[in-house]
Amino acid sequence: MVIIRLARSGAKKRPFFNMVVADSRDARDGKFIERIGFYNPRAAGGEDALRVQLDRVTHWQSQGARLSDTVTRLVRQFGAKQKAAGSS
Repeated sequence: MVIIRLARSGAKKRPFFNMVVADSRDARDGKFIERIGFYNPRAAGGEDALRVQLDRVTHWQSQGARLSDTVTRLVRQFGAKQKAAGSS
């Protein structure tokens, strides 16, 4: 099964997560099909904490990919932020 999940990278005590499309049997930080965004929980100042290609998320969901719980929460958060920015 294909899943959209976070793959951890970054230094010790400085996490950085890539949002990837991967086979659920592969290792968390291993091989992936496509990188569709990132999440930086320690973003400071003007840095982007979250960036997601929503069109690719919907494409992969239409192909049968599932989202992990954390990715589901982040995609909702990003979508709400995009709508708020677009309406201003």
